[in-house]
Amino acid sequence: MIDRRLLTLRTFASCGSVTATAELTGYSRSAVSAQLRELQQSLGMRLLMKEGRGLHLTAAGRHLVEQTDGLIGECDRIRSAMASVAGAAPVEFGLGGFSSAASNLLVPLAAELRVSKPMVTVQMVEASPSRCLDLLLAERIDLAVVVATEAEADVGADARVEETRLLDDPLDVMLPMDHRLAERSSVSLHELMGEVWITDAPGTAYRALFSAAFTAAGVNPNIRHEVTEWETTTALVGAGMGLGLVPRLASPAGAENVRRVPIAGPARPTRRIVAAVRRGTATAPIIAASLAHLKDTARRLLSERLADDP
Repeated sequence: MIDRRLLTLRTFASCGSVTATAELTGYSRSAVSAQLRELQQSLGMRLLMKEGRGLHLTAAGRHLVEQTDGLIGECDRIRSAMASVAGAAPVEFGLGGFSSAASNLLVPLAAELRVSKPMVTVQMVEASPSRCLDLLLAERIDLAVVVATEAEADVGADARVEETRLLDDPLDVMLPMDHRLAERSSVSLHELMGEVWITDAPGTAYRALFSAAFTAAGVNPNIRHEVTEWETTTALVGAGMGLGLVPRLASPAGAENVRRVPIAGPARPTRRIVAAVRRGTATAPIIAASLAHLKDTARRLLSERLADDP
């Protein structure tokens, strides 16, 4: 119902280069260039201009992209309503999410869809929240589960996206089993002053969340180890090399000599996890059912996670 060349132009406007547009849309660079060139010719106006070695939107191109948001949202709303009336399902359905969301939320959803919608080919992408949103807007996926923090993905600021809140995922502290506070039912960050900490590198979303929690608590953490994987953090904690914070959604599977303890107090760090879809598509039967499944799974996981830990 919408010219694919217009969608390609919108993707180009978001990412700023032909190469990035090709990567997001799945087309070749030459196909992207051809679509943009043909769209200009069909409209009889210049949408792009060369600047140095790159392309940039003209004023007309920017105006066209801005005016298409409502058009495409309304088209998606109509298609969703038609699918509801006809009881139709898409041929392909794309899911995207960051690592712990992909394994804990999207895999169970994909398994359920395989049974309930056997004619639908489900495709899943594990990627950072910002990339998942890029793929969603490029129509490579249809539903994304992301962390809605400023450092990860500013979902609410994009009028092209609708979000559904799935859970507020608290961060717990991982302690060695022989730690003085390991048997506590909860612990405050103030009680952990002077401890050695393990966290991610500066500039990452996890490090920002980590730092914000300690700043709010008025505690200056002693960071000695910087790692990117939960498995490495867990191994260091188990070896008595320091403490780490871990989201409730993430499960340190196979952890030895490690206990997860909830953090108490107003400075308790929490990350908000949302499901994002293109505006106008939330009422499509397969998306509505998927959102309901994700919310149910999220509630169950939060209630069961601590009980499952050693």
